[in-house]
Amino acid sequence: MNIENYRLYCLSKKGVTESIPFPKLPDVLVFKVMGKMFTATDINTFSGFSIKCVPETIEELRAKYPAMQEPSYFSKKHWSNVILDGSVSDELLYKWLDISYRLVVAKLTKKMQIELNLG
Repeated sequence: MNIENYRLYCLSKKGVTESIPFPKLPDVLVFKVMGKMFTATDINTFSGFSIKCVPETIEELRAKYPAMQEPSYFSKKHWSNVILDGSVSDELLYKWLDISYRLVVAKLTKKMQIELNLG
């Protein structure tokens, strides 16, 4: 996976916007669905990206996939940083992005979910 494929895949999802929202971190590109973040990456290095994960399975995934590591800036219970070292297939990386997106959508208000599905 390269940064352009990552970017286009994220933007292909319903209700997704991209931004660089952190003034002190001008290299961090964030993707949000209905204003809620589901993934972020460093646009200069693209050495990995952060995703939201199911808390009940996060430790198991980190044990199985060394490329999935605790994040530097996010909750370790809900987020992981995926290192793009070639040890995880693109197919699985896209699946993890899908899960992150769905987890965020599931936490949106009912009104926002309806708006997303009608948009």
